[in-house]
Amino acid sequence: MADRSTDHVAHHRRRRPTPLRHDGRDYLTTAQVARVLGVKTQTVYAYVSRGLLTSAAVDGVRGSVFAVDEVDALTRRSAGRPPAGVVERIRTQITLLDDDHLYYRGQDAAVLSTSVDFEAVAAMLWQSGPDWGRNMLPRSVIKQLRALGNPAGRRVDMVRMVIDVLGSRDNLRHQLTHDVVTRKAAGIFDTVVDCLPVASGQDAIGPSLAARLWPRLTSIPANRGRVRLLNAALVLLADHDLTASTVAARVAASARGSIYSVVTAGLGALDGPLHGGAATRASRFLADALENPSSALALWSGPDQATPGFGHVVYRDHDPRAEALFALMATTTGGNRKVIRTIEELRGLAGQTDAAFLNSDMALAAIAVRFDMAPDAAETIFAIARIAGWVAHAIEEYEEPRLRFRPQGVYVGVRPPTP
Repeated sequence: MADRSTDHVAHHRRRRPTPLRHDGRDYLTTAQVARVLGVKTQTVYAYVSRGLLTSAAVDGVRGSVFAVDEVDALTRRSAGRPPAGVVERIRTQITLLDDDHLYYRGQDAAVLSTSVDFEAVAAMLWQSGPDWGRNMLPRSVIKQLRALGNPAGRRVDMVRMVIDVLGSRDNLRHQLTHDVVTRKAAGIFDTVVDCLPVASGQDAIGPSLAARLWPRLTSIPANRGRVRLLNAALVLLADHDLTASTVAARVAASARGSIYSVVTAGLGALDGPLHGGAATRASRFLADALENPSSALALWSGPDQATPGFGHVVYRDHDPRAEALFALMATTTGGNRKVIRTIEELRGLAGQTDAAFLNSDMALAAIAVRFDMAPDAAETIFAIARIAGWVAHAIEEYEEPRLRFRPQGVYVGVRPPTP
C-alpha cells in the first residue's frame, strides 16, 4: 500500500494551480511554511489536501507557494503544537536564503557583488538613495579618535567607539523617519571609514567605500582588482537574514532605539568567536595552514570544536558567498599567491571534516592573509558590511508594533513560599 504522504505529494503536484503574475511578495515556499509550522514538508502537502492551506504558483518561482496571512491563521488555529518562536515569525522582504543561494530583494547577491558598488547595494536594501561622502564629525574629533587607535589594534573596537560618539553627539538621534535614518546610516559608513587608522601612507585610489577602506586594512597598495575584490566581500556580507546580530538589531529597533543603538546592538552580538570572531579564527587557522594544511587541520579540528572556515548551519553543499569570492580572488593580482594554493589544498582536505566545504569566514580570511592585512581585518570587513543589513532590518522593524519582542520565560528556580 502506498504511503499516504507520498500520495498527498503526488496529488498536490498533479493539481498545480495556474501561475499568478506576481512578484512573490507575501508568499512562502513549502520549505518556509514547514519551518514556520514546525512540521515536515509532507505535512504541508497534507494540509493542502485537507483544505487547511491553499497552494499557489507564481510565475518564475519554482514549486508551490502559500500566502503568509493564511499560514499565520493556521498557526493561530493549531492546537497541541507550540507556536513558532517570535524570530521565525518575523516577516522580511530583505534577504532570502534558498537552495544554497543568497538573494537581496530578489536579486542574486553573487551577481551584484561583481556588478555594482557596495553603496548601491546598501541603498537597494534600504530602498533609499542617500547622499554618500558626508562625514558627520569635525576633523578635530576624528583626529582624536584616530589617536586612540593604532594600526595594530582592533579596528572593530574603533568602529564601535565611533558609532557611540556619533550617537552621543546627535540630539535628534530618535528621529526615525525613513529618509532621516538612511541619511544617518550613510554618514555612519563614511565617518567610520574616515576614523579608522591608515595602515600606510597611501591614498585611496577612488571615492568608493571599498577604495577608501583598503588603505586602512593593509600597507599593500590598492589597485582596481583588489578594490573590486574588497567591494565584492562587502556586498556579499551585507546581510544574511536573521542571524544573531540581526535579531539583536531588530530588538533594539523594536524598542525604538536610534539607528546608532541598532548598529551598536548588532556589533555587540557580532563580537564573539561564534559570529564575527569566526572570521578572525579562520585567519589564524589559514596562516598556520600555509606551511602544512593537513597538520593545521589536525591541530584546529576536534570533537568539541568546529574547524574554522568550514561548513555552515544554513548551507548544505556550498557557501555561495565563499565561491564568488574565491572565483574573483583567482583573477586578482599580487599578494601572497600561496594562499590560493593552500585554499585549494584545504578544499581537497574538506572531506576529512564534518563539513565538506569552505565558508565565507575562510574567504574573508583568504583575502586578509593574502594581502597581509591587520589581524582583525576579516572581522572588520564583516562588521562594516553587516551594518547595511542591520539598517535595512531596522527600517522594517520601525514599521512594526513597538516592543513586540517580549517572550515569557519559563521559571525553573526556587518556588516562593505559599502565603
